[in-house]
Formats: sequence, C-alpha cells, structure tokens
Amino acid sequence: MSASDRPAHLTEPRWVRGVLLFIALAFLALFLLIPLAAVFAEAFKKGWEVYVAAIVEPDAMSAIRLTLLVAAIALPVNLVFGVAAAWAITKFQFRGKQFLITLIDLPFSVSPVVAGLVFILLFGTQGWMGGWLQDHDWKIVYAVPGIILATLFVTFPFVARELIPLMQAQGSEEEQAALTLGANGWQIFWRVTLPNIKWGLLYGAILSNARAMGEFGAVSVVSGQVRGLTNTMTLHVEILYNEYQYSAAFAVASLLALLALVTLVAKNVVEWRNARMLRASDLPVEYPGPAVVTIKPAVA
Repeated sequence: MSASDRPAHLTEPRWVRGVLLFIALAFLALFLLIPLAAVFAEAFKKGWEVYVAAIVEPDAMSAIRLTLLVAAIALPVNLVFGVAAAWAITKFQFRGKQFLITLIDLPFSVSPVVAGLVFILLFGTQGWMGGWLQDHDWKIVYAVPGIILATLFVTFPFVARELIPLMQAQGSEEEQAALTLGANGWQIFWRVTLPNIKWGLLYGAILSNARAMGEFGAVSVVSGQVRGLTNTMTLHVEILYNEYQYSAAFAVASLLALLALVTLVAKNVVEWRNARMLRASDLPVEYPGPAVVTIKPAVA
C-alpha cells in the first residue's frame, strides 16, 4: 500500500504514532494499572489471614450485604424506568417530552452530595416531611430507605440514556408492522422491541449496577454511617482508612476493585457481542433465483 492510499490516521510518521501510543499507555498505567495494583498489594501486605479476617468481620459483612441489597433493589427499578422512559420518548409525541429528557439527565449535572442534601431537606427530622414521617414512625434518612432513594437518584439515567438513541435509530417500522398484523402491546414489546434492544438494555444495566455498588457521595450524606446498619462498602472503606486500619480498608476496597473488573469484562463482552451482531446484519443477503413455474396446458 502506497503512502497516498493509507488511511488518514496512518499518514503520520511512525515515530509520531509511537509517541502517541506511548503517552496513551503511560497514562493508562499511571492512573489505572498502578493504583489498581497498589490496592491489591496493600490488601495482601499482611498476609492472607489478615485479608480474610477483614472481609469476614461482622461490620464488613454487613456493609457487603447492604451494598448488594441496594444494588439488587435499584437495578430492576432502573430497568423498568429506563425501558418505560425510552419507549415513551421514542415512540410517542407529547408535551413536556424535552422536559422529561432534561430530568433524566439531571443526575449527570447535579453533585451526588447535593442530591443527598435534598433528601435530607425533604425527609430529615427538620425537613418538609419530617414531622409527618415521625408521626407515622417511618424513617427514611439515616436508614436503608434513604440509601436506596439516593442510589436510585444517581443511577436511574443510565438505562434510559443507553436505550433512547438506540430506539430512535431503529425507528418504529417493525412495531407498526406487528400492530398491522394484529399483535397487541405486550406481544410487540416481547417479540419485536425487546430482542432489538436487549444488548443496549444489558449495557445500561451493567453501568447502572456498577454505579450503585460504588456510589459514595449521596449515600454518605443520607446514611448516617452507622456501623453494621447503614454503612455500604464504600463508607466502610472510608471509616477503616480514617481509623488507620489500612490493611482492612484495602481488603474491602479490593472487593470493590474486583467488582469493577468484572463490570469492565462484562461491558466489553456486551460491546463485542453487539458489534458482531451489527456486522452480521450488514452482510449481504442471498436471495434465491426466480422460481420457474411450468404451466401445463389443460388436456381436453
């Protein structure tokens, strides 16, 4: 291949490409690989026994259970909301549509700490609904319900934001064809829409679940950080580190790092499967040749 036939990104001198590649790899190593290795090195610095003891310690186990519980509740809620919001935005025209999209993007622009303070203002003892909640002996902030609400706020855009552009690109021709053939709403969703969006839905679920398990800012405001009751894994790591229990803090942090790695692998698998399906859909379709029909004359 001559220099003039090369793609635009290959026309630069070889040393320029080498320098750019070196900078990218150095940045990746400095800000990702080295910190990740340091977490595991510190976690196992005092041996396997100390590591296991830090994980099975009652407060750590309580933090792990609470983190998994919050993620298990937030994920299906986000899936339902994301599909419903994306369906409404892409399939229908209505007043306030752009306002709904703006609300979905709100958690991306608002600090999680500010979101936590909003929940304190609403449901705290001195908040707008605090007196009514106390009269009915309901507790939201500084309890598990507040942690779930804060996690839902910071995670609900992910599924919807993955599905909206995907469903807009796909259009509604297939759904209209199914409707013409007599399919009802549920049949259209399960047999037409869901198969078309399944990889985008899974991708959004992975991102939402990762954010739910790693959330710190909003949860730290509404949880109260009560050991054994309202501490998630991220809050437990902070408390251990502030108490100079570095080995225990890095041991719990290594679990979060493992969850992040699993999420990264799952994300890449979904992207690979989706790209392979797109490539397969772009292949030319071979149609059989025209059928030859022989008409025999009627015999008198």
